[in-house]
Amino acid sequence: MSTVVKTQKRDKKENAKLRNSGFIPAIVYGFELESQSIAVNEKDFVKTLREVGRNGVIKLDVDGKSVNVVLSDYQMNILKGQMIHADFLAINMKEELEVNVAVNVTGDSVGVSEGGMLQQPNREITITVKPSDIPDSIDIDVSSMAIGDTLTVADVRDKVGYPISNDDDFTLVTVSAPRVEAETEETETESETEETTEE
Repeated sequence: MSTVVKTQKRDKKENAKLRNSGFIPAIVYGFELESQSIAVNEKDFVKTLREVGRNGVIKLDVDGKSVNVVLSDYQMNILKGQMIHADFLAINMKEELEVNVAVNVTGDSVGVSEGGMLQQPNREITITVKPSDIPDSIDIDVSSMAIGDTLTVADVRDKVGYPISNDDDFTLVTVSAPRVEAETEETETESETEETTEE
């Protein structure tokens, strides 16, 4: 059975007071709902978020009505590791929506085993999916990636299982050459130039 996170109406001037009382100021808007300023109990919300995941569907009690929402956006106090504001999007469970999903790299890259450096320029992709089918993350196998290889959305579009909204050239993973070798090559080139000049 899903947990319903209770909300309460709030005055925007009371945000600091609410945070000190263990509540997160928030806004809820979307499907069959007018935009409302609310507050949610931080402990209850964090617990529910751990259960359903960042992209999971959450049930909010708004004025006694259970509303299906997803966490659209949020703001964090990085120093305290505390959420200070949240935006909830009310959704129609029967309709698909666009959500950002984390990209999870799996496998041991051939290039990395040879000394290359694996990098993820973009750690999320945007997919279209029904609320009940939103995955926690998308797994992408990088085992075959060698030094110099780049993995883009075009390479995984047919393997993901969900329509991807990002462009084909949206870079997900790269395996670059070791920095040490690159520095060594530059040093050797400089030495050769100096020798040529002396001759």
